[in-house]
Amino acid sequence: MPRVAFTTFAILKKPYGNPEVQEFDDLTPPTFEQAERSPGFVARAKEDPGQSHLTNFQRDWGDWGKFEVPRFYTGGRTDETDSRASTLSLWTDLDSVFAFVYAGLHRSTLSRRHEWFLKPEWPTYAAWWVPDDAVPTWADACARLEHLHDHGSSAFSFSFRHPFDADGAPTRLGGAAGRPGTASASGS
Repeated sequence: MPRVAFTTFAILKKPYGNPEVQEFDDLTPPTFEQAERSPGFVARAKEDPGQSHLTNFQRDWGDWGKFEVPRFYTGGRTDETDSRASTLSLWTDLDSVFAFVYAGLHRSTLSRRHEWFLKPEWPTYAAWWVPDDAVPTWADACARLEHLHDHGSSAFSFSFRHPFDADGAPTRLGGAAGRPGTASASGS
């Protein structure tokens, strides 16, 4: 059964390590832990252990591929200048991703995004369907964000506001949304 790949991307007002964004950085590990315990969560991109001395751009991300950022990123690539916040994960269905994003710690952190991040002129997330044996890469995530920015929601890359099901048809979030062969119960 296909799964949902989900990526997020934002640019911090200051690089990591700056007191202005430290609270966001401190909230990241518990937010990841909450995601991993969420219904529908499958996996997320994690660097191989023992690489804390390397930048995200240098670390080995295994099956998730070489770390990349979309063309919207204009910040640095060293520990002192890195100001991007990005995630890449897999979920069983679209409703599970939506439930995590807009609940719990992630929701409270999301509500404070204006404190830590530049106002985006690009999509801050994108979703797309992948075969059940596929692992999306960081390059895939960049392509999906850029495509969503350039062309809007489509079966290739979409938002919660205009989602597509695993068969490539427009759908709506709710109850059974995003599961092949099922009808949705509610609107977005």
